[in-house]
Amino acid sequence: MIIRQASATPLDFDGLQILDYTANQPLNSSLAHIRVPPGARHALSWSTRSTKYYYLLSGTLYFWLDREQAVLHAGDVCIVPKGQRFRYENRSDAPVELLLFHTPSFQLEAEVFED
Repeated sequence: MIIRQASATPLDFDGLQILDYTANQPLNSSLAHIRVPPGARHALSWSTRSTKYYYLLSGTLYFWLDREQAVLHAGDVCIVPKGQRFRYENRSDAPVELLLFHTPSFQLEAEVFED
């Protein structure tokens, strides 16, 4: 299966610019490209379904897993197990680019947002 960028589903999620490459596909996992503009953040949340794999392509991202904070740089990976609370934000003046994999695949109704 080949999925071209032009066919990815664009989403704006609270300032995060997302290209969902696997939307509506009957696959076991899903893939999205996320652009996090300066000052943008992902609200505290967790998944009842999926483990999430964040791979940082460029920039610096502040990431929280429960109460533990880490600073991620290009080439770093953050794995968020199903059920673990997380959030992240871009505190820099440059956009951050990352890839997000969900296993099993992303379903919005399985995501719990706390703020």
